[in-house]
Amino acid sequence: MLAPEFHPGHPLGCHRRRVSDRIVFDKMLQLLRFGCSCEVIADTTCSATTIRSRRDEWIQLGVFARLKQIALECYDRTVGLVLDQIAVDAAITKAPGGGEAAGRSPVDRDKQGLKRSGMTDGYGIPLGRVLAGANRHDSPLLAPTLDRLNDLGPLPGDITVHLDAGYDSDKTRALLDERGIHGRIAQKGEKAPIQAGRRWHAERTHAWQNAFHRLARCYERHVSVTDAYFDLADTIITVRSLIRRAWTTHRWDERPNRRP
Repeated sequence: MLAPEFHPGHPLGCHRRRVSDRIVFDKMLQLLRFGCSCEVIADTTCSATTIRSRRDEWIQLGVFARLKQIALECYDRTVGLVLDQIAVDAAITKAPGGGEAAGRSPVDRDKQGLKRSGMTDGYGIPLGRVLAGANRHDSPLLAPTLDRLNDLGPLPGDITVHLDAGYDSDKTRALLDERGIHGRIAQKGEKAPIQAGRRWHAERTHAWQNAFHRLARCYERHVSVTDAYFDLADTIITVRSLIRRAWTTHRWDERPNRRP
């Protein structure tokens, strides 16, 4: 269904024409990649107020979450998600503006920071995340992170989750046993190169996400807005991986001449 050309709530049915969704979405991509303010991106085609209001409208309609879901479904149908081997890890980024999910960062002189507990499949495709203050420990965030598996539909009967030494506790093992999930957890005090298991996939995904400057340095104050930008970034990561991996097995009209 196309959006109305004029705002339907205007008493005279005219007012200014509605800015095209394509223009606003292009501005959202620029904001995500460069991390600047709406005022910097705004121009004669679209104002900063329009960007924010359309963003909030799309969040309320669940557009960004739906985009991510569609990308995951396409990837699973074409390539296949590796759901029997998943990785969970947390990353801390700066949050100079504070916000609902921000907290004192133990690695940045108690400045405001944001922690994301992210989950990926066996290749590194982002499956979901939980946002919390940078001062939160990784272990208590594991349960709500694993809950994101419920959004993926049918799951393999045998799932192994790869975790670093921060999750090395009896409480974590009991949690995994309750869910029927095997855990491969690094031992505290023992050297365990990240290449020894499959945790490096989650680390690589964190690096992919931090390439979007809006996520590496978060100024958003509302969790819903931060989640929307993460969903948009995860959609791009998933589609990019889909094109790259399908290049060797599929043919389509716009297929690049060289592997992207």
